[in-house]
Amino acid sequence: MTRKSGIEELKHGKPIAVDMMPPGLRDIHVTDEEIIAYLLDGRTISVPLAWSWRLSEATPEQRNRFHIIGDGQGVHWPDVDEDISIRGMLYGIPAKKPKR
Repeated sequence: MTRKSGIEELKHGKPIAVDMMPPGLRDIHVTDEEIIAYLLDGRTISVPLAWSWRLSEATPEQRNRFHIIGDGQGVHWPDVDEDISIRGMLYGIPAKKPKR
């Protein structure tokens, strides 16, 4: 396996390029338990709401005010200054609450 401009894998002994860009976001929904992302490729992924301490502490109205950012690669909630990427949801990277 070699690396050039992106990630490459071996398939039947031949290198192939792998697109590591996650699919874009179509919509997002936040419940009292989950953050649910609806992707443009038809998949639905979710993570526990506890992964975002800011959204966990937000009101339902604040959770419903969001903007899809970065050509669908993430979401921003302006009322609570939270940003979550699709990559973070796919790879399981929860937000860490700052120590006080």
